[in-house]
Amino acid sequence: MAKYRLVLLRHGEGAWTKENRFCSWVDQKLSSDGIKEAQNCGKHLKALGFEFDLVFTSVLSRSIQTAWLILEEMGQEWVPIQSSWRLNERHYGALIGLNRAEMALNHGEEQVKIWRRSYDVTPPPISESHPYYEEIYNDRRYKCGDVSQENLPKAESLKDVLDRLLPYWNEKIVPELKSGKMILISAHGNSSRALLKHVEGISDEDIINVTLPTGVPILLELDENLHPLGPHQFLGDQEAIQAAIKKVEDQGKVKSAEK
Repeated sequence: MAKYRLVLLRHGEGAWTKENRFCSWVDQKLSSDGIKEAQNCGKHLKALGFEFDLVFTSVLSRSIQTAWLILEEMGQEWVPIQSSWRLNERHYGALIGLNRAEMALNHGEEQVKIWRRSYDVTPPPISESHPYYEEIYNDRRYKCGDVSQENLPKAESLKDVLDRLLPYWNEKIVPELKSGKMILISAHGNSSRALLKHVEGISDEDIINVTLPTGVPILLELDENLHPLGPHQFLGDQEAIQAAIKKVEDQGKVKSAEK
């Protein structure tokens, strides 16, 4: 029997997810479909009887909005929420704002897959001339974090995401988990992948094939040493979840009409 249980998810579909663009640290709200995904996630978790004591999110709106909608559907709006930039999506550097399918056409599907899914390959860094540089680095939410703005990343590999996430996991989340609290983490595709890699011991090579759909809760059951009792479980209609995973994987492929 599990000593600790944790629910992790990638936020609902964002506006740029729908447009197939690298969103990263650009702050975007949920799309209309993303709102429905978050609401359906809340309905499903309520039906399964989950009762949360604490929620962790990134400082990006789509992560926070997803948590709000889930808690509202569950009738648990009172549950405290803690937010940190350390749960942010991976910083895609110069790729931010670009269309994934167009990138695949210009650079090849394999290169885009490496940029999106590999463990230790970092995309080109964002420069001050980038159209979203000022929007990101002048944002007030990063003036009250635990690192100075000049030390915020300019691009990240998945390894970098794990390196900045682990102190928060160990110092903030784990103690709450060990105190017996039922925790929900509403994060992003890559911060969730990084956490799964750490908790489940997924290899550097195998993590490239781990894809997370939007708005689908993931249950982790852990022993007293926080080791998994089995592989993570996607909660919901498994056929629909596999279709959603394929949809995410296809984002980095050239559209059929362009081939």
